[in-house]
Amino acid sequence: MEKPLYPSPYMRITQGYGVGTHKNSYAIDDGGSDSGIDFILAPFTGVIKKIYPNDANEVWLESVDKVLYPNGTIDYMTMLFAHDNDVSNLKVGQVIPRGTRFYEEGTKGNVTGNHVHMECGKGKFTGSGWHKNESGYWSINNPKNPVECLWIDDSIKILNSNGYTFKKIESIKEDDTKKEEVSDNQNNTSTRKIELVFTCKKSGLYAIELKENEKLYIE
Repeated sequence: MEKPLYPSPYMRITQGYGVGTHKNSYAIDDGGSDSGIDFILAPFTGVIKKIYPNDANEVWLESVDKVLYPNGTIDYMTMLFAHDNDVSNLKVGQVIPRGTRFYEEGTKGNVTGNHVHMECGKGKFTGSGWHKNESGYWSINNPKNPVECLWIDDSIKILNSNGYTFKKIESIKEDDTKKEEVSDNQNNTSTRKIELVFTCKKSGLYAIELKENEKLYIE
């Protein structure tokens, strides 16, 4: 099960939630490594549910499967991204694998300086994807605090967390790692850590023959 990873490789939160144009929302802005344009990675394997080019090139990405939230919740997740200058490479229904570059910082819309606007929503995409909140700003449906949605790992360079504490994945494969009792050729039993690499969806030849639901591990 995937753990949604903070989508910018450089965490530099330039505006937090609940203030300014983010009042009454859980939106955050990330300015990346500097004032230039950095790429954004898919936080989970998701499908694009909506693209709104008439404002700030907003894109809604919904997880294709349920994901694991940092507090242990298991549910679908939808994220909203805004301000990419060009989303002509994206289309509704497109599936984006976790960790794939698919979006960029930009200045599309009413903004100053390159950044990406991000919001997390619990569950699947609903309705139009957003609603006007009490302060008159458009906010994702079923909004949820990003700290309660996103994980970080060692691949993310934290430049400014805005005081937020995100739960850390010690290894990118932590959620797929387990210990198993194994025996060597001398019938000695030991415990070692193995890492899930691939789950076979159906029988076939994959360099070695695998049966349905068999799993391949490496040490």
